[in-house]
Amino acid sequence: MTKEQYERWSAPIARRSGGPRILKGVNTFLTRLCYVCYPLLLLALALRRDGRFWRVLLVPAAAFVLVSLFRSRFNAPRPYQVLDIHPLIHKDTQGKSFPSRHVFSVFMIAMAWWYICPPVGALFCAVGVLLAAVRVLGGVHFPRDVLAGALIALAAGWLGFWLW
Repeated sequence: MTKEQYERWSAPIARRSGGPRILKGVNTFLTRLCYVCYPLLLLALALRRDGRFWRVLLVPAAAFVLVSLFRSRFNAPRPYQVLDIHPLIHKDTQGKSFPSRHVFSVFMIAMAWWYICPPVGALFCAVGVLLAAVRVLGGVHFPRDVLAGALIALAAGWLGFWLW
């Protein structure tokens, strides 16, 4: 992504009255939705004494730790650090852009849901695609960051839920 591409992609939102505020609101809403629905899934599994509880807890947790360690060591800069842009979503974070942990988390939650209830998992995958677009349009991630976050989560979910 170049500065010109970002400005072209984000211009319709930036020009619209309230556009940046709506984008930030969508970012916050989608993130919170997923982060609330995952503990609800765990609670439902625990209350039903479902044997899949531990897998749904441990697979995402292990993958999250590994992605976080990689991300902090790799420490890729964010678009607003290298492109001289004014992001629509303000962040003070420096580096730690690759892979996107927001997108990774949403797709990992989607995989956990897919393991338990495929239609809900598919819905969360759609939410993940939307959140990935929001994070790029917001100027806090490059397209490669969100794509990597999604692919890593999909691979970790496949390995942890179906292959393991």
